[in-house]
Amino acid sequence: MALQLWETLKESITAYTGLSPATFFTVLALGLTLYYVVSSLFGSSDGGRVHERPRGSEEEMEPLPPPVQLGEITAEDLKLYDGSDSKKPLLMAIKGQIYDVSQSRMFYGPGGPYALFAGKDASRALAKMSFEDKDLNGDLTGLGVFEMEALQDWEYKFMSKYVKVGTVKATVPVSDGATEGEASDAAEAAEGHVAKPAEDGPSETTPKEAEESATAAADVDVEKKE
Repeated sequence: MALQLWETLKESITAYTGLSPATFFTVLALGLTLYYVVSSLFGSSDGGRVHERPRGSEEEMEPLPPPVQLGEITAEDLKLYDGSDSKKPLLMAIKGQIYDVSQSRMFYGPGGPYALFAGKDASRALAKMSFEDKDLNGDLTGLGVFEMEALQDWEYKFMSKYVKVGTVKATVPVSDGATEGEASDAAEAAEGHVAKPAEDGPSETTPKEAEESATAAADVDVEKKE
């Protein structure tokens, strides 16, 4: 039975290809060998990329650590969370409220379109949609109605999307303290100045001295009349 199938196969090869069975199988073997050689050359580089992609995707898909509550920190401390240290969360503040924006690192992290806002209270910059260094702060003085509305929209977005982890500690300008101190000193000086005439004035003249002065004046008038 096997011999009959082999004979039939040889006849079919000769009939359909015009080649002898030996030539046909030789060509087939060379073709398979060439295929494996080419696939191994190109497959090694492709295989490397395929190997790297899952690894990169695994890194991207790693779950973010839960937000850490920082409480009240200074603006200087907030700068430490600008994304330059990948081990620290990525933070940003609006109107003194600090939010963890680590999940949007592609926007606020290094190289992102809004990387300048990270690690800062960027209220003024967001209200004005400005990327200038002078506006990267939380000063809201002088902003118009439309700018404040724009800032409010940003705040609503952050409140709904990100977790609040702290607040920026408000700093009291030194000049204000100096002014209050000067005002206090001035008030004390004014009180002292007002009280001094009362001490040096009529209050120092005793009733006895006033009576003697009046008697002396009366004697002078009597002498003039005589």
